[in-house]
Formats: sequence, structure tokens, C-alpha cells
Amino acid sequence: MIRQSTIDEAIKTLFENINFTNEPKGLYDPLRYMIEIGGKRLRPRLCLTTYSLYKDRIGAGILEPAAGLEVFHSFTLIHDDIMDRSPLRRGVDTVWKKWNSDTAILSGDVMCIDSYSRIMKAPRKVQGEVLTLFSRTAAQVCEGQQYDMEFETRDDVTMEEYMNMIGLKTGVLIACAAKMGAQIGGAPKRDCDLLYGYGFNLGLAFQVADDYLDAFGDEKVFGKPIGGDIVNSKKSWLTIRAYEKASPEQAERLKKAMSMPAGTDQEKVAKIAAVKEIYSELGVAEDAQSTILELNAKALEAAAKACKGVRYERLRRFADKLIGRTK
Repeated sequence: MIRQSTIDEAIKTLFENINFTNEPKGLYDPLRYMIEIGGKRLRPRLCLTTYSLYKDRIGAGILEPAAGLEVFHSFTLIHDDIMDRSPLRRGVDTVWKKWNSDTAILSGDVMCIDSYSRIMKAPRKVQGEVLTLFSRTAAQVCEGQQYDMEFETRDDVTMEEYMNMIGLKTGVLIACAAKMGAQIGGAPKRDCDLLYGYGFNLGLAFQVADDYLDAFGDEKVFGKPIGGDIVNSKKSWLTIRAYEKASPEQAERLKKAMSMPAGTDQEKVAKIAAVKEIYSELGVAEDAQSTILELNAKALEAAAKACKGVRYERLRRFADKLIGRTK
């Protein structure tokens, strides 16, 4: 099994030295910019982690596909930011804000194409199944984004619908990363499928945790201003759960609070406080924490069926680090 320090160094080196075509700069500079502004590198890290359970060294056939997962994720962020009109990403200007929407669309397109060129560098023995997995996942992520946009204009979104949406938008790519690493590592099909389940439930837990932290996290730890979903009147796990539990009077108060203006800093503070007051009345923060732990337990149940001993412990530590911010 590959040492954790070796994985960490490989991730660091991989993204410090990642290359894109130079010209035209107006097309490819945004790609370099998206990689340079960083991120958790969650998906390539998980891909290398599951690969490490079945191999003793990092071979050439895993690094480019792992990078492809991050490049694809970055492509989705570029397009998400255009659709949400988000001006900031990781504390800096988003691509459409720094350049313009047309450039962001085109650069996002070529970033998606670049991700496929990297995924195709998987070993020939598993290339077909890796590409099939990735192509299905890529379509599912787009389906999730479509549902997310449709939910913005609906007041009757159920928790089942919301969980399906985040499963598509977030869960499947993390699941893909877990399974792809195992496929390239030569794991048995049963293990690959179990690790997909591990990644999928971990992805759901990660997104519910993100929703929870957006309202109740520490800004210094969370890495972005608290209350963004509330300010933007965006439906989150907390909002859906609150409407599920609310009395008619509380539901009306929540609807009015979510409709409050947020044009100034003072209005933002007031809106966040009004919504969080109702969240607290209904205990949705505690519900979110319980759900995160339940999903994490499901992920680890799948991991335990695939791996034992130190291999299982590596997956447990990965999960704990991912959702540990909510504990």
C-alpha cells in the first residue's frame, strides 16, 4: 500500500506542474487561473487514495486521470459561477468576472475537453470502463445542475428531490473518483462497486455539511462568508428541512425572511439573523449534523465491506477529515 505522504506529495507536484496549451492565451489562461487558485483537490486525492489500497507505487496510468477529475470539476465551477452570477470563488474573482461570460463559457468548454484527454490516459486494460464511468458521471453532473436551477423557481421542493439533486451534482463525481482509482489500481469489481457507494454517500455528507456550515460554520474555517445561501435566497438542506418541520405560521415567517432584501451589509446581517432564528426554533442544525453522521456511517459501511485493517483505516481517516469540520 502506498504511503499517505507519497500521495500528498504526488498531488502537490501534479498540480504545480500541470500543463495546458499556451495559445491563444485568452482561451487557456482561465484554465491556468482556475487551477492556480487551488481548492481541496478532494476528487484526485480520493482517486489516488483508493488506487493506493491496491498498489505499492504510483504509476503513470493514475496521475493524468486523477488530474482529469479536478479539471472537470473546475470546468463545472466556471459554468456554475456564470449561471449563479457569482463574483467570487475562493476569495478571488470568478472567471466570468475577471474576463467575461463569453470567455468563461468557451474556456469552460475546452476545460471539459481537456479533462477527457487526461482520463483517456488510463491504462489500456481498463480504459473503456474508466471512460464509460466518467462519461456517465459527466452527464449526471449536468442533470444535477439542471435540477438545481429548476428548484430556484419552486416552493415545493421535497427532501427526496433535493437529495437526488445533490447526489447528481456532487455525489456522483466523488463516487466516480473513488471507483476510478480502484479500477486503475486493479481492484475486483465488487470492491470497485462498494467504493463507489463509499464515495457517493461521502459526497452526500459533504454537501449537507457544506449547507450546514454555510449557516452555522466558522468563517475562518469555512473559507467564505457565512450565510451566503441565505443572502442569495438559495434552497439548501436546511431550508428544505425547515419547511418540512415548520407550522403554517413558521413557514410563512421563513418565506418572508428568505424574501428580505440583502443589498447592503446591514440588510444581509438582518436577513441571516431572521432565517437562522427560525432554523434554531426548528432544530434543523441538529438534524443536519445527525444526517451527516448517518451518511458518513453508510459510507464507512461500504468501505468496511471492501477493505479491512489499515486499508479501511485510510478510508475512515479520509472521511473523517472531509466532514470533521461539522463536529
